[in-house]
Amino acid sequence: MVSSPYVTRSPLVIKWEKLSDDVQLEEEPVENEGQPLLAGALRESLELADWIQPEMLIASNLGLCATVNDTLSITAPDWLYVSSVKKLESTGDRRSYTPILEGSIPNLVMEFLSRHDGTEYSVKRTLPFGKWFFYEQILHVPIYAIFEMVTGRLEVYHLDSDRYELAQPNAEGHFWIESMKLYLGVWQGKKEGRDGYWLRWWDELGNMLPWAIELIERERQGSDASVLSSST
Repeated sequence: MVSSPYVTRSPLVIKWEKLSDDVQLEEEPVENEGQPLLAGALRESLELADWIQPEMLIASNLGLCATVNDTLSITAPDWLYVSSVKKLESTGDRRSYTPILEGSIPNLVMEFLSRHDGTEYSVKRTLPFGKWFFYEQILHVPIYAIFEMVTGRLEVYHLDSDRYELAQPNAEGHFWIESMKLYLGVWQGKKEGRDGYWLRWWDELGNMLPWAIELIERERQGSDASVLSSST
């Protein structure tokens, strides 16, 4: 899908204001058990590669806040990456994130599809805003990825002149994420009891960033090879 021009309307007045402690954040249930597994696996390989830095924010289902025409709007992507955020003023977990006020605009947001309700492609510009519209026209997120969990279809969109345009993968089917200096692509296999399609990271040389179980298996194979070599 490639976005089409919007009907000309009055401009949006966007403010980046601190979320009041009185605001009760709604916890939307995940569509299926696979979504948190996908989100966790994406972070796991980055952690094992020592890629994540203290100033970064990587989260799943964390509300992104913006005040649009004096009305608070919150949308929580299935996965997000922000390259630079300010430290929290108090201890505890971050309950939401307001770009500009608390740090930079998210570099990348992802949505994982398991059903086709169209919300991830929605350009609805009235409350509640469509996700596509919110990421593209309000937050101006540079990269928006939509992953179909059942079929393994991955679409990556780049913001170009304030409109999302469909990106093309390389020969291996991977998409270059410039702000991360990594490729994002689809891998099929089994992890944590889930057999299906997963999103994985590859470095600039095309090496896939491993999960913990894969590192353990490599070490085991290396130990077995050493024992076999010493016995011959």
